[in-house]
Amino acid sequence: MEFKKDFITRINENFARMSKGQKAIASYIYDNFEQAAFMTAAKIGKEVGVSESTVVRFATFIGYEGYPEFQRDLEAFIQDKLSAVSRVDVRYGRSSQSDILNSVLGSDIEKIQHTIENLDPVAFETAVDFMLNAKHVYIMGLRSCEPLARFLHFYLNMIRPDVILIDTTSVTETFEQMIRISDEDCMVGISFPRYSMRTLKALEFANDRNANVVTITDSVYSPMNLYSACNLLARSDMVSIVDSLVAPLSVINALVVALVLKAPDATRENLKELEFAWNNYQVYLNDEINFIGDEPMLNVPLWRQE
Repeated sequence: MEFKKDFITRINENFARMSKGQKAIASYIYDNFEQAAFMTAAKIGKEVGVSESTVVRFATFIGYEGYPEFQRDLEAFIQDKLSAVSRVDVRYGRSSQSDILNSVLGSDIEKIQHTIENLDPVAFETAVDFMLNAKHVYIMGLRSCEPLARFLHFYLNMIRPDVILIDTTSVTETFEQMIRISDEDCMVGISFPRYSMRTLKALEFANDRNANVVTITDSVYSPMNLYSACNLLARSDMVSIVDSLVAPLSVINALVVALVLKAPDATRENLKELEFAWNNYQVYLNDEINFIGDEPMLNVPLWRQE
């Protein structure tokens, strides 16, 4: 029996060959598939700014007989997502809390092991060099990937200067934040299913400016790889309705450690300056607990009498 590709796979496989209008349709459907499933071709065309016939041709371009078949596939995909909670109830409904804990953690361990076995060490070394030697490093991750992007930005900023987190819900603002990116810079894009078309557009823009592009994504079939000079593949999966991003976070941890080991002097100097600022401006006195012996000391005064 032939494997039936869903609409996401079809879009990913054909994205590189799409026209500008077709890419705009793909982006809209990725970001709004719940609404798109119940919209006519004319309505989608109006939202995107293309003709109805362009939307119909888009459906046939990615392998459907016509727009109605594409729409049915999109509706089926949504129904499958909506039944995720029911599937969780079937799988875990009679399990104890400890059984659920062991099952989820065991699944995460398997994803980390899969990542260890399949991540290209040459690509990893290349990514480290790109991030270390670039004039500026831009980082982007949206939706469930946003915490990963913020984590990488936080620690990379301790290692080197000029690290920029692209933080916006607007495509226009994305390009405004990247307008000066050049061939001296590095762009890190983080995206997992459902892939973010806004992140993909940012990677395309960085690639057009000849910046070194690094992706952290799940598969060789990910559209994020289209504009990347180096791909770090980390296993990701859905645990019920939650994205499991433990393996990608481990890869980011490894990147940070590798960067520190490659630039120990710069990292040490940066941390000394940070520690001086923290101490000089009493940064942590109001939001952290200090211990004297076994007793917590709260509300420490900003000065101490001699």
